[in-house]
Amino acid sequence: MRLHRLEVAAFGPYAGREVVDFDVLGADGLFLLHGDTGAGKTTLLDAIAFALFGTVPGARGEVKRLRCDLAELDQVTEVVLELTVQGQRMRIARNPEYQRPKRRGEGMTLQQAKAVLSWVGTVPAGHVAEGITRIDEVARTVERLIGMTHEQFFQVVLLPQGEFARFLRANTAEREELLERLFGTERFSDVENWFANLRAERGRELQDRQQSLREWVARFAQVARQEAPEEGQAEWVETVLAESSELVAQAREREEKARKAAKTAEALWQENRSTAERIRRVRTAYTRLAAIAEQADQRAEWAEEVEAAHRAAGVAAEADLLERRSGQLADAEAEEALRAQELPDAADSSAAELRARAGEVREEAGALAELVAESEQQQQDLLRREQLSSAAKEAEKQAEAFAAELESVPEQITALRAEALAAAEAEAKLEGARTRFEELTALVRDADEAPQAKQAVEQARGSLGDARDVHLQAREHRQDLRERRLDGMAAELAAGLAAGADCPVCGATEHPAPATHTGGLVDPEDERRAEAAEQQADKRREKAQASLLEAEGRLKVLVERLRGRTAEALRAELGEARELGTSLSETARRKPALEKRLLELERKTEQLTERRRVTGQRAAEAATEVRGLTERLAERERRLEAARGEFADVATRRRHLLGFATRLGALAEARLGVAGARERRDEQAKLVEEALRAKGFADLDAMRAASRPDEQITKLENSLADAKVMEESERRALAAPELFGISPEDEIDVVASEEAARETQGESEQAFAALRSATARHTDLTGVAERMTSLMADLAPVEERYLELKALAEVVNGRGQNARKMSLRSYVLAARLEEVAVAATARLRTMSQGRYSFVHSDAAGARGTRGGLGLDVLDDYSGTVRPAKTLSGGESFLASLSLALGLADVVAAETGGALLDTLFIDEGFGTLDAETLDIVMNILDELRAGGRVVGLVSHVEELRQRIPTRLRIRKARTGSSVEIHAA
Repeated sequence: MRLHRLEVAAFGPYAGREVVDFDVLGADGLFLLHGDTGAGKTTLLDAIAFALFGTVPGARGEVKRLRCDLAELDQVTEVVLELTVQGQRMRIARNPEYQRPKRRGEGMTLQQAKAVLSWVGTVPAGHVAEGITRIDEVARTVERLIGMTHEQFFQVVLLPQGEFARFLRANTAEREELLERLFGTERFSDVENWFANLRAERGRELQDRQQSLREWVARFAQVARQEAPEEGQAEWVETVLAESSELVAQAREREEKARKAAKTAEALWQENRSTAERIRRVRTAYTRLAAIAEQADQRAEWAEEVEAAHRAAGVAAEADLLERRSGQLADAEAEEALRAQELPDAADSSAAELRARAGEVREEAGALAELVAESEQQQQDLLRREQLSSAAKEAEKQAEAFAAELESVPEQITALRAEALAAAEAEAKLEGARTRFEELTALVRDADEAPQAKQAVEQARGSLGDARDVHLQAREHRQDLRERRLDGMAAELAAGLAAGADCPVCGATEHPAPATHTGGLVDPEDERRAEAAEQQADKRREKAQASLLEAEGRLKVLVERLRGRTAEALRAELGEARELGTSLSETARRKPALEKRLLELERKTEQLTERRRVTGQRAAEAATEVRGLTERLAERERRLEAARGEFADVATRRRHLLGFATRLGALAEARLGVAGARERRDEQAKLVEEALRAKGFADLDAMRAASRPDEQITKLENSLADAKVMEESERRALAAPELFGISPEDEIDVVASEEAARETQGESEQAFAALRSATARHTDLTGVAERMTSLMADLAPVEERYLELKALAEVVNGRGQNARKMSLRSYVLAARLEEVAVAATARLRTMSQGRYSFVHSDAAGARGTRGGLGLDVLDDYSGTVRPAKTLSGGESFLASLSLALGLADVVAAETGGALLDTLFIDEGFGTLDAETLDIVMNILDELRAGGRVVGLVSHVEELRQRIPTRLRIRKARTGSSVEIHAA
């Protein structure tokens, strides 16, 4: 995979459209991506990832906020990437989802995400020339061609060293999570989960069967009323069933004997009960007949009393009506006297005369009805005229007040508008003033730092001179020792000769003239210490040189930023900017309040104008209505004055007339009522005399004495009838055939036979209940025993299969008999990690000058935890294996870079992906010394030797001098921009 061209528009910090030509950058195989912090270096890598996969790495991908805040509203957010994969050149254009202004109306609308993949040149087989426009199809096509997912791509192509440093120090679980994403071991996880799920399923099935068996055993023990034994449950069941069968046989025998005895006692008791009942019936009949004979005289008196009461009943109704007629006559005469007192001048008038006079008075009152309504309307109109007059005066006063208040409003509006305009202008200038203040503040800090930076440069130069002198002295001392040792080498060898031993130079066993040295021999240990001192001095020199470069770089940056301005001048500008910002801030702070007051005042003007118009209209309408009411009131008053006469008003006169007519009519009705009541009373008196003669009564008193209430008559008649019926019934009862030969004096003992029958019946019921209980218990025991036997037979093979599956599942999941405590997935990942360690070791040994190597361990973790993913380093200096956490900062960078490159090779080979011709390495070079940096650069040269393009993202100043091809990112208030500096 090789990148050719990248375009970003309104993406991240890039407000406009920026173009990166990777063909120009990659011409030398190595380029540097640098710029100020926050300028947008990593955003270019995000843009590449977004173009390919529609997402960006790490936490930035979770925010999903890719549009530049500084871009123009009509600028489209877009990323375009042109690349070659597997010989096919393609162009991918993506637009993220973001908010944009509506084309019609106000507000924002959601711009949907889009993706287009088109082919440059020849269209591959199976694809159309128009390209692919569906987002999901673009993603699938990219993954298929590149051969890796976006997680793998972020780790393999965009090498973030911080993440690999964390990988070095991570525990087993964290390493396992990363490696699983890279190598796609989901299928092995699926196998583990399949075994775990199958084991859980079979375990639940076994538990269900065991629980079912325990429940049936408990049920059998409950029915048997015994405790179930832990072992030998089958033999126990057979014993309990045999005992239960014996108990059933014994209960059946007892029940048959008790049932026969109860049947005999029951028959004797029923026979005695029947005889006793017949004796009771005879005694009852004789007792009732004797009582009836004693009451014969009294029943004769009751019959005479009933006959007289029936005769009186025929006259009582007419007598009662006569009393009511007499009462009605008295009431009518009292009513007539009362009405006559109200009209003394009409006491001698007849009823017909009174009715005629009442009709005349009503006609006169009816003629006044219409004038009564006019009188009421007259009072309402008078009140209405007063109200309208008051309303008209009040409306005129309000209209004058509104007009006076409106005169001062225009001047207030003009003044507020001027103040609001000034506040708006201050608010527009405030952001620029703040930015200017921040820039000047930063420049003042730079100006204050400049003398210190110059002093640091001088100190660094002095330190570098001292370090060079010390290094030169150490080297001269080492060379002097080396020369002196070489000069005395013969004497040193001669000092080690022994008689009869071989000479290490000529091999002779005789040593006639051993060499001597008058200046003294040099100890080899002194020479080694001198070499070590020279190396340390050289490192101090290189470190001092790096410090000088860093100090000079910092001073150069400060000089470029200050552009010759002094700290005093900058502080003066800063004071002016502070005063301007304070003034603008105070003025802008008043803008919301001024706009609110202006809006309120404009609304108040509109309201006052409308109120003045409404009140003026209301006053005119009220005055017009008052004039019309005055004319109508005068005309109506003339009519009412003639109609009321001597009364206060027309209504009073009409009520008087209606009351007089009512009293005349009432007196006429009372006199007619008296005449009618007297006539009805006389007719009823004649009817009562005729009824008394017909019924044989001398007068009303005799009739009243013979009269009885209906309830009493009914009671006497019922008593007479009951006595007759009872006598006949008892005589028929004594004549019944079953009572023949029964005497009232006969006796029989029923209680004894009843007690005997109940006792034997109770014994029979108890015997039957015992038989039923024993039978039911034996039936339940037999059914439960059959179910238990079946469950026991089925449980054994299930337990055997489960134990076998459990052992296999534990081995697959890194437990049980698995000595390494490695799951299947961990085992596969451990093999991959071992490949990564081998590939990374080749580069790490070169970078560390043969000192460090990666060591993979598949041993179990501490306290039985999972193992297989251990990764340590072998220190060749000490020959010991060290944890990766003990490496220094620079050593950690070398190890993580080696690990990243090794992982890239293994993942690419594992996934069968396309050749990765472009790599990006992000940060970490600042921790290296000059010599190690040379080694790392040689490794990167090896990477680009095969045609790869390597992009380094770094702030290190020395890399700018080493790498001529650079892509610089500049940031500004209007957005970041890119510059390409080619070799």
